[in-house]
Amino acid sequence: MKNERVPPFFPLFFFFSFVFLFRWWGNVSKIFDIFYPLIFLSKSRLNFEKKMATKPLTTKTIVKKRTKKFARHQADLFKRIARTSWRKPKGIDGRVRRRFKGAIPMPSIGYGSDKKTRNVHPNGFKSVVVNNVSELEMLMMHNRTYAATIGHSVSTRGRQEIINRAEQLAIRVTNAAARLRAEEDA
Repeated sequence: MKNERVPPFFPLFFFFSFVFLFRWWGNVSKIFDIFYPLIFLSKSRLNFEKKMATKPLTTKTIVKKRTKKFARHQADLFKRIARTSWRKPKGIDGRVRRRFKGAIPMPSIGYGSDKKTRNVHPNGFKSVVVNNVSELEMLMMHNRTYAATIGHSVSTRGRQEIINRAEQLAIRVTNAAARLRAEEDA
């Protein structure tokens, strides 16, 4: 048969048989260099087409100056405020407000992120919430900077339309797998 696929283990068989034959020569590394590419040249690997995901435009490393959350003043003393978010201390004698040495740090502009990497996800894209296909098409020219996030109130059918259109426009969708069921054969 002409179009019969070569099993992926076929080049491996040749590779390991030659390694076994020439092992006593001590030239295994030379043989490895010659036959290792054969592993990746089998027909089954060449015919496999993978759709490449959109890559972000900037790949600057994201550096966070501080990753810990800022603790509220005296959050260690009172259980009721232990898990609350930051509040600015406003007392007249407050050590934290007056920034005494040894007091817990307060948020300030100095902790801000680099402008180029601000609001950028670890995948390299900034996120935009999309509720329908027309909102998605606004990202057409910015598909290397922004990724679409489908809104939580969008129906399953609407999500499918958005995902199909995003695939055509090569726009990354961060939550593409959410609320999608596999189509059942009837």
